[in-house]
Amino acid sequence: MAGIQEVYDLVSKGKAKVIAGAVQEALDAGCDPADILNKGMIAAMDEIGAKFKLGEIFVPEMLVAARAMKKGVEALKPHLATGAAGAAGKVIIGTVAGDLHDIGKNLVAMMLESAGFEVIDLGVDVPKEKFVEMVEANPDTKIVCCSSLLTTTMPSMKDTVALLNSAPFRSDIKVMVGGAPITQAFADEIGADAYTEDAASCAQRAKELVA
Repeated sequence: MAGIQEVYDLVSKGKAKVIAGAVQEALDAGCDPADILNKGMIAAMDEIGAKFKLGEIFVPEMLVAARAMKKGVEALKPHLATGAAGAAGKVIIGTVAGDLHDIGKNLVAMMLESAGFEVIDLGVDVPKEKFVEMVEANPDTKIVCCSSLLTTTMPSMKDTVALLNSAPFRSDIKVMVGGAPITQAFADEIGADAYTEDAASCAQRAKELVA
């Protein structure tokens, strides 16, 4: 439908200022809110993620598309069945203790929201105990994402994952790790369930983990 295609195009181009109007027009034209979300916004972000992986676009383009999607979701939220915007499940994300970097984490959080997850962002320099406390406070959490950008905070990530791995709820969650110095080998060594090298892959892998 024309309205959904328009939403798709605006998200792809990162037109955050006009997306809310297009969402409203699509609703007025009788488009299903869930279709606007899935076929308009999430599909556009999937396409953006694919282009990012191929090196056709870069982080700035991805950020503006994710921002447009966020604005679109805000406009759509009142019309969605309760929980549809977070229907994929709940994710807790944070940058590990000692690390103050948040651009990568923020991008991952936006891509996860774009993929339909409800995201609880703990921010930066998050003590390992805080990750555990938040899962205990949100027993419906599906995934915990730990980010690290500095080589010096890799031990902090290791400690965080170790604490999560020893928690009674461990079998109910998946632990994902990422960041510049992190590798698949390191993720395996510390006992994480998944590692992805970029935000687009993270959202895709997250969907697979909860499927």
